[in-house]
Amino acid sequence: MDTQIFDKVENPKNSEGEKSAHDNVPDLASVNSNDEPVDLELSEEEATDTKKSRKKNKKAARKDGASSFVTNLFDWASAFLFALIIVVMLMTFCFRLVDVDGDSMLETLQDKNKIIVTGLNYEPQVGDIVVISHGAELDKALVKRVIAVGGQTVDINSETGEVIVDGIVLDENYINGKTTAIGDVEFPIDVEEGTVFVLGDNRPISKDSRFTEVGLIENENIIGKVRYRIYPFDEFGKVQ
Repeated sequence: MDTQIFDKVENPKNSEGEKSAHDNVPDLASVNSNDEPVDLELSEEEATDTKKSRKKNKKAARKDGASSFVTNLFDWASAFLFALIIVVMLMTFCFRLVDVDGDSMLETLQDKNKIIVTGLNYEPQVGDIVVISHGAELDKALVKRVIAVGGQTVDINSETGEVIVDGIVLDENYINGKTTAIGDVEFPIDVEEGTVFVLGDNRPISKDSRFTEVGLIENENIIGKVRYRIYPFDEFGKVQ
């Protein structure tokens, strides 16, 4: 019985001792180590297409930038309009900015003072300083202090200058000058429901409920209560 023996070949070589074809494969790690970069020349048609593509990209970028600017501008305009609407609503329903005209409220308020007035759900109280749209015959806005409300009785002693409400002399440490002038209204006077009796703090010159052209003020003609003085800035603060 014949036996075939197969030799294990570990380093195959041809009969002349030359290296095999596998030994001719270059080392991949060193193939490109010293090679120069390949300069690929584009055809004229390819170059033209490339230029057109770049121009198209630039136009698209400019268009996107313009679109972004318009969008931002629209957002800013919308925000400004919304803020303006809020301010108008607040100025209409919550508070108003009013200029003081004249000296009838010295020393509490001076001419040209800027004051903030609130009128939302306001009910007049004794001692409040209020802005009034007009008097009984006087078609002019007024700033006065509420002395009495509906249901109370007001009297003025022209000799002592005392103001008396429901038989009680008021302690008026805010006035500038005594209340010696009683105008053309007959005292004592009963304040009707839904109205108030007002006086200015500068009693010698104030035109107020002592005079029939102003008279008793209906509550619906009260714009609101004076809360703060915002000008001049060095007198900024709450108005008492």
